[in-house]
Amino acid sequence: MKILFKGHDFKYETEAVVKLFIPGRFEFLYDEINSDGDIVSSQLKKGREFTYLFAYCRVGEKTARKAFKLNNYKADKNTCEHEICRLIFICLNRITGITPPWGLLTGIRPVKKMTELIEKGCDKKECFDKLKNKYMTLNSRLELSYSTAVNQLPLLEGMSDDTISLYISIPFCPARCSYCSFVSHSLESAKKLIPDYIECLCREIEILGKIIRKLNLKIDTIYFGGGTPTSIDADQLERLMKTVAENIDASGVREYNVEAGRADTITYDKLRVIRENGAGRISVNPQTFNDNVLRIIGRQHTAQDTINAYKAARELGFDNINMDLIAGLPGDTFESFMHTLEKTIELAPESITVHTLTIKRSAKLYEENINKFINNPASEMVNKAIEILPQKGWQPYYLYRQKNTLENLENIGFAKKGKESLYNIFIMDETQTIFGAGCAASTKLIDKNGKITRIHNYKFPYEYINKFDQLMKKKQLIYEILGE
Repeated sequence: MKILFKGHDFKYETEAVVKLFIPGRFEFLYDEINSDGDIVSSQLKKGREFTYLFAYCRVGEKTARKAFKLNNYKADKNTCEHEICRLIFICLNRITGITPPWGLLTGIRPVKKMTELIEKGCDKKECFDKLKNKYMTLNSRLELSYSTAVNQLPLLEGMSDDTISLYISIPFCPARCSYCSFVSHSLESAKKLIPDYIECLCREIEILGKIIRKLNLKIDTIYFGGGTPTSIDADQLERLMKTVAENIDASGVREYNVEAGRADTITYDKLRVIRENGAGRISVNPQTFNDNVLRIIGRQHTAQDTINAYKAARELGFDNINMDLIAGLPGDTFESFMHTLEKTIELAPESITVHTLTIKRSAKLYEENINKFINNPASEMVNKAIEILPQKGWQPYYLYRQKNTLENLENIGFAKKGKESLYNIFIMDETQTIFGAGCAASTKLIDKNGKITRIHNYKFPYEYINKFDQLMKKKQLIYEILGE
């Protein structure tokens, strides 16, 4: 597929729109209008009074074209870019018959658009009309976005200006799942690095603790993520959590979460360590309760192992447990996904996060023929979850999207009232500073004017360890941004 540009260079957004309909890689050509084969062509032409926008698409034997004109006083760059993308969207919709549920909303935080309108005083109908007219979003996703925004807003209002969150990264897993695109490392390949990694991570927590005290900041939420935090042994996990307790005042923390994750890493001792050291929320993630699908994606545990880990957590007194599910996994069927959903509902965790399979270049699945996933019933799975979970008492409270997600769907967190994950909301809303510690963690600084500055830690454990002192010098930027 060739993407042609004439009179403009709106490459990023144009490519994002084309990918809603056509997977794969593209050839980009500038100042050419005619070309052989499948093409998406667009043109911007300025006149004395009007700016003329054109789109022409050809896929196989099918073609479509669309034009639009703007008064020059309205034809700023952002408007022209949006209108060209809208014309391409209409053409490809006609040719392919595909109707992306989020329309032209290609960003990862669609709920923010809805939230902004609600905060401006728009009622539900006004919100829907504005977003549907501009982005051609389907009603089903507008409803989902509106419900999520309404559930989020009271929780965001309870946030103080001097509070921050702390994210601690443990980037190790027993083995890499076939769909995984995170920076995570198998225990076998990284085993020798783990002691030094834990040592450096404890030092970084100490350094961040000093910064927090010096700037008179308060910790709102703490989140251990990864990877799989419970990949390390119980003693190492306890050392990390005690380092947090010794260096950071957690007396005002509203949420302390450890993403226990995979059942093949969860032991009674690790759960006890997590419980005794202050964490009240954990994740026990089945992804699926189909053993064959678990085998296909590279999981080294069974569905029963997940159930056993969940029951052990309940026995230890955890009363805030999340379970992650993935719609569209290879080898899964609609019936099998429904069994997973029903089993999860039966277990009754406080929150259920429904992810849609995303196939990224760094994942093993990307090496396979992507076309095999075209008929994957992911949308049926997700739509059924959106229908059933609110009926059973779990309401949507956070939502995000990723590139290369099947059928351009989304990831949705559902929770019982009062059990929503504050950290998940804050990371999506981008209104709270988050200090990141550990490999591949990102510190996100938000100043009093709302400007965001990021400090990225090194992606790989050996870099993090070998360049630790150099990395810590970058943390001085925190004083410059927040000290003002």
